[in-house]
Amino acid sequence: MSCEQVSPLSMNTSLSGSSGALWPAIVRRTAHALDCGALLPIQTSRTTIDDGGVRFVVRQISSLARKEKDKQQRKAGSSSARASNPFLPYDPDLFVADISDTHLVLLNKFNVIDHHVLIVTRRFELQQALLNLADFRALFACMTQFESLGFYNGGPEAGASQPHRHLQVAPLPLDDSAPQLPIEPLIAAARMDGSVGTVPGLAFAHAFVGFDQALATRPLELARSAFERYMSLLAAVGLHAVDADGEPLQSAPYNLLVTTRWMMLVPRCAERTEGISINALGFAGSLFVRNETQMDTIRKLGPMSVLQRVAGTMGSASAAGSD
Repeated sequence: MSCEQVSPLSMNTSLSGSSGALWPAIVRRTAHALDCGALLPIQTSRTTIDDGGVRFVVRQISSLARKEKDKQQRKAGSSSARASNPFLPYDPDLFVADISDTHLVLLNKFNVIDHHVLIVTRRFELQQALLNLADFRALFACMTQFESLGFYNGGPEAGASQPHRHLQVAPLPLDDSAPQLPIEPLIAAARMDGSVGTVPGLAFAHAFVGFDQALATRPLELARSAFERYMSLLAAVGLHAVDADGEPLQSAPYNLLVTTRWMMLVPRCAERTEGISINALGFAGSLFVRNETQMDTIRKLGPMSVLQRVAGTMGSASAAGSD
């Protein structure tokens, strides 16, 4: 049951990035959800590890007990994956805004990063289906309103915990100790002319493309451009559409990182290495471990080596299935 009745924030994908309506709504909804217990932040301790020109932020999670208990309760309540879907229906206390007739914004119930939100499809759509133009319109309707990182985990092997389509947006900086993304020092050396390439110094397989900065405050045009470049990134790493009853599914798992300035796609071969799970944020320079043993493993191997182990290979769709 909802703690209170609220009027939704209504947005549309033509909303100007300068309107600023979304950020105050996220802040208000966060305060409300904390007050009524709908939002259950995961506490962490933090350290930094320098490797390959990147100051990685590694967070050690104190406890996942509440998240795992919630997951088990949902499984016990129904044998149907869709019936146990936390997005259908969603918790109204986590609801932030309507974006369009296809997408809405929810708070991430078990957040590690403050004000982390999910962009969720209104109807059930598979997480392993290729992203479409409506996804990018919804993403940039949000991201052009405040400095943020968008990311996507394409399937369980890429760190997705739910089969229902959801993109994610985290405000920047990801960590108070740095004013930018950990990988930004390397991004500065990348070509930003709109051609698909790679980032000098990033040791894991990936494809990178810059955006026209004139589009940074024009969400619809930026979304259209990003969607076209997304298809080019998929092709560059060897991924393609696989038809499943008329729905284009991805041929292999991948992660996607998005800002209003650039986008990067990382093919995946494994969800974890040495027991350490990696999602899209890992390739931005933000890693999570469960305990001190895993922290020691990252120190020993080096964060860049950990990322190399779970990233796929370039140029062959089938290669994403092997290390």
